[in-house]
Amino acid sequence: MKARSLIERKRNGGRISPAEWRVLMKAYAAGDVPDYQMAALAMAIYFVGLDHDEIVALTNAMLESGATLSLDHLTVGRVDKHSTGGVGDKVSLVLAPLVAACGVAVPMMSGRGLGHTGGTLDKLESIPGFRTDLTLARATKQLETLGCALIGQTSEIAPADRKLYALRDATSTVESIPLIAASIMSKKLAEGLTGLVLDVKRGSGAFLPELDRGLQLAQTMIALGADHGCPVVALLTAMDRPLGRACGNAIEVEESIAALRGEGPADLMTVTYALGAEMLVLGGAATNRNEARRRMEVAISSGRAARKFQEIIEAQGGNPAVVDDPGLLPQAAECELYLAPRGGVVAQVEPRAIGRGIIALGGGRTRVEDTVDPTVGFVITARPGDVVRAGEPLATVFARDAAGVASGRATLLKAIRLADDADPPLPLISHRVTEAGAELWDADA
Repeated sequence: MKARSLIERKRNGGRISPAEWRVLMKAYAAGDVPDYQMAALAMAIYFVGLDHDEIVALTNAMLESGATLSLDHLTVGRVDKHSTGGVGDKVSLVLAPLVAACGVAVPMMSGRGLGHTGGTLDKLESIPGFRTDLTLARATKQLETLGCALIGQTSEIAPADRKLYALRDATSTVESIPLIAASIMSKKLAEGLTGLVLDVKRGSGAFLPELDRGLQLAQTMIALGADHGCPVVALLTAMDRPLGRACGNAIEVEESIAALRGEGPADLMTVTYALGAEMLVLGGAATNRNEARRRMEVAISSGRAARKFQEIIEAQGGNPAVVDDPGLLPQAAECELYLAPRGGVVAQVEPRAIGRGIIALGGGRTRVEDTVDPTVGFVITARPGDVVRAGEPLATVFARDAAGVASGRATLLKAIRLADDADPPLPLISHRVTEAGAELWDADA
């Protein structure tokens, strides 16, 4: 395999054939193509792009580099959800047990933090004992018995993507639409799904802030799903402010538990119900979104959703008692209120600044080998548009020591901007995208 010639060709705007992608990604997964050459190719793709056929070929090559889940024997629909990444985005922790409690199998494969965004695996692993490194055989068994498995990408599934995923973060090529689409879909198609729902973030805290690029990414992944017989629906949701109040691993788990008990923040529940409704319809458990929402509300009010989360936690080695007593989750050594330095209107709660602040506290990674402190983060009660008085509590800093508290205060001073007036934030859900095209979101449809 002459990787150098493919790099040169792509740099100059040429195409790479499906057969070449297959050989290249197999060689990369086997360690026969060094990271520095794949990094050069990723940067060439970042600037030059890939056409649709190349994206299909890259997706297939990464999919074929490993094993897949075989779930055709299940008698219920198999639907997963994927978010393109945000701050405070703990939807997966609520959605997976909720949808499973409503009768759809959820083989949810998630990732770790990428850039300034948090990772579902890091959040789950803040639950004492919780294991996300399940083998495909064990994940299959758990899906058969519980209808849900919350796993990481193992060496069995799309190993070429697993290596490239880490490389993209280190080489500032995360924002490439072809690479995002191929990475997500190679993993999701490996799950043997009958449907997939995408949460594509837009706004200042998203990897693709612009509306048109978010729509382009959604349409690219929907087309990839259609090529493999997997229907995909995407919702475009706001990430110009954090989702919910909690931002940080263990405190996001605590907020997720509250949501499963019907006590979650309104914005978190709105996004969760919207995505869950799409999952239940795709999975055949509801005929329309209104019926699906009612089913989810009953699952929460009856306690079934919270019990399902307990069952999943216990099956994956964690302590299920955290659902009844979130105080069993790891706790920060220090916490301190952050008070408004002046009166005014909350003009902005900048998610990128919050995400980077969590990393500075030790709650994320700057290198792959970094250890994550699950206890640190922020609970932000201030919302864009709120009118506040000087000295009013806007947030709480959770840190490991006094220096962390000072760092957290500095983050919040930059992230929470107060002004005399403020522009309205982005709509929480703006568009729904299917194979038929994009339409403005209609909550009552």
